[in-house]
Amino acid sequence: MKRNYLLLGFSIFALTFFSCQNGNNKSHKEGLSGNLIIFHAGSLSVPFRLIAEEFEKENPGVNVLLEPAGSVACTRKITELKKDCDIMASADYNVIDRFLIPDYASWNISFAANEMVIAYTDKAKKADEINSNNWFDILAAPDVIYGRADPNSDPCGYRSVMTTQLEALKNNNPAILKILDKDQNFIRPKEVDLLGLLEVNAIDYIYIYKSVAQQHHLNMVILNDSINLSNPNLKEWYEKAQVSIFGKKPGEFFSLSGSPMVYGITQLKNAPSPKLANAFLEFFFNEEKGMKIIEEQGQSIIIPAPSTSYSLIPEGLKKFALK
Repeated sequence: MKRNYLLLGFSIFALTFFSCQNGNNKSHKEGLSGNLIIFHAGSLSVPFRLIAEEFEKENPGVNVLLEPAGSVACTRKITELKKDCDIMASADYNVIDRFLIPDYASWNISFAANEMVIAYTDKAKKADEINSNNWFDILAAPDVIYGRADPNSDPCGYRSVMTTQLEALKNNNPAILKILDKDQNFIRPKEVDLLGLLEVNAIDYIYIYKSVAQQHHLNMVILNDSINLSNPNLKEWYEKAQVSIFGKKPGEFFSLSGSPMVYGITQLKNAPSPKLANAFLEFFFNEEKGMKIIEEQGQSIIIPAPSTSYSLIPEGLKKFALK
């Protein structure tokens, strides 16, 4: 009898052990193991970190390697430096179309919106005076220092210029553009690089996305839709803003027109881990998983949205886009 109990106990232990092992190895059996490399806009740093953590919990064999930079800088790491990358997420979906398609990627899916704001802390000079009607005068003040991102590296950089241009046009006041000649020592590769300077009071104000300001609990000036690049109905008005940035080759330049702020994401043609990339994208677009986190971190979800590359989107992902 004792022997039977021992055998029964061993059987239960063995069954439990191997069940656990099978569960732990599920991701490995399905091929979901290894490194997944994601380049993404700096403004996506917080949500992508949270999404990667949740994806890794579901797939313990996967190691998500996140590399934030300005969206334009991300594409140049792919096209010029030839760095390995599985997925690239841009703060401007046009960047993917312009720099990656068709040579490095085939398709592009829009997934979220955002808007420009002027962010600051309680320590900023004139913090008790600034508002949506005088922000440009405050930034122009000699004793005020502000920062912005580099237009050649980051969409937030050229959107900062466009916001200023649109304010000048709206007010029929070209003098507003003089702000752009000021404080050029505080231009950084991406907008999140300015957060540390703001927090230690080295600068007073920054042009930044609303979602990033919210994530870092900053004060902000909410700008009018006519200049914040958030309203799809103002597309033709936004196009009046024009910025020139470096092109694909040395000496080449692109002229960019203002447009409603839309984020995009793609999988690279030569992705080192295509199976992992596809699994992550399914997780990312899931409204209860990736999209829930994006929304919780201050951005509006816009999927499904029209895609000019709809026919080339993988079948399993087409439900997240429109023709």
